[in-house]
Amino acid sequence: MRDYYLVTLIGFLVGWLVLLPIKNFGFEMMPLLIIGSVIFFTFLGPFCMWILKKLSFFWPVLDQFGKFAAVGSLNSFIDLAVLNLLILMTGISVGIFFTIFKTVSFLLAKTSSYFWNKFWTFESKEPVSWREYIKFGIFTGIGLLLNVGIATLIVNFLKSPGYVDDKIWANVGAVGAIIISMFWNFLSYRNIVFKKELIVK
Repeated sequence: MRDYYLVTLIGFLVGWLVLLPIKNFGFEMMPLLIIGSVIFFTFLGPFCMWILKKLSFFWPVLDQFGKFAAVGSLNSFIDLAVLNLLILMTGISVGIFFTIFKTVSFLLAKTSSYFWNKFWTFESKEPVSWREYIKFGIFTGIGLLLNVGIATLIVNFLKSPGYVDDKIWANVGAVGAIIISMFWNFLSYRNIVFKKELIVK
């Protein structure tokens, strides 16, 4: 049941965090939208977890990947929420400041990622250590280069099509970067950073 409690909490938090990108797209923050978002994601998390737990009878890694995906969703929306908050506060969505904003949002999301993945996804029984934290930092640093680099490539070099608003294109770049870096993060955390803490079923 612990997994379901935690994934419900994650869904609840995501329901709030997703509102910042929505607001940045120009939507009015009506009560129905806010309540609907929070309720939808609060129930979506446990439902997806239930499906993956059923499928994990055939592919055991899906149970662990389900937790990683839930944590990844939370951290992705932390990333997007912070990025959009900075864009909303400054009105800047391109250029060097976009790269700075994306770096800040990524680092905050990765700090959350370390603790969630260490103690829940990979069920580490060990206290936080400098050695492990440095390993996490190294592989997260590579993920940072992938994440920020891909987002910057999409936003600043590919440029948005004329019919797509710059703020929307900034989020397209951010989401593309998140998806690609997610696979890197799962494989490196699972096989290297938290390898000793893996539980074999």
